[in-house]
Amino acid sequence: MRILTMISLLVPLVAAAQPTSEADIARVDAIIAATFPTREPAWQRRVTQDETQRQCSITRNEPPDAMFEAIRSRELATIRFPADGQVLGDWKRGEDIAQNGRGNQFSDAPNTVAGGNCYACHQMAPAELSYGTLGPSLVGYGRERQFDAAEARSTYAKIWNAQSVMPCSMMPRFGHNGVLTEQQIRDTVSYLFDPASPVNK
Repeated sequence: MRILTMISLLVPLVAAAQPTSEADIARVDAIIAATFPTREPAWQRRVTQDETQRQCSITRNEPPDAMFEAIRSRELATIRFPADGQVLGDWKRGEDIAQNGRGNQFSDAPNTVAGGNCYACHQMAPAELSYGTLGPSLVGYGRERQFDAAEARSTYAKIWNAQSVMPCSMMPRFGHNGVLTEQQIRDTVSYLFDPASPVNK
């Protein structure tokens, strides 16, 4: 989720400013927990790092080889593919999801449908003028992969849990953390892979 992504970025910055130690990490944890003193327990859980996030923070996103493989194996086991095996949905809905940055914020109503906010990090359609550059350009994504079904399945896995592909990736674990539903991820994959999608024009 967005808050956990922020925390994953914050801890290495604190660590870079001073020697890493358990005391430093505990202090960071305490500061983060104190930031949301009046929020319900669900919000408190959102600022608690899981094992993967903590390992990536402690190693400043450069885990040693054995830890790298352990993270990848652990996160790979969390991926849930659709029961019918279909990883493609509706690219038009996928475009809306990619452009939607709402959901999981303090100002959102509890029933707000979350989007992927993909344009915060990636250029997707060639005509898009405003986009982030933290992630690579995805222009021509499906076309460059020859619209291959196996590549689409791999992309579904990466959107579900990017850590299963690249441990300590800064990309959110959209499916794993319940930010996007299975159908939303199918639609987003279709936006990347459908020949009619603006991404592939």
